[in-house]
Amino acid sequence: MAPAQDFPERTQTMNATRLVALALIVAGAYGGFSYTKDTTVVKLGPLEISAKEKERVNVPLWLGIGAIAVGGLLLAVGGRK
Repeated sequence: MAPAQDFPERTQTMNATRLVALALIVAGAYGGFSYTKDTTVVKLGPLEISAKEKERVNVPLWLGIGAIAVGGLLLAVGGRK
C-alpha cells in the first residue's frame, strides 16, 4: 500500500468526509441551536433603543437521530475505496 502523500486528493477527500461526518454527529447529538437577535424597542427621531433577544431552534428528535446515523455511516464507509 502506498503512503498517503502519494494520493493528496484522496487524503483531502477523506478529511472533508470525516469533517462532514463529525459535524453531523455533533449537530445530531446537540438537539438544536440558539442565536441572538437585535430588535428595536423604541425609536424617537434620532434616538433608538434596542434589545437583544435570545432565540432557540429545536431540532426534532428523528432528525437528530438521522444525522447521527448518517455521520456514523460516513465515518465507517467514507474511508474505504
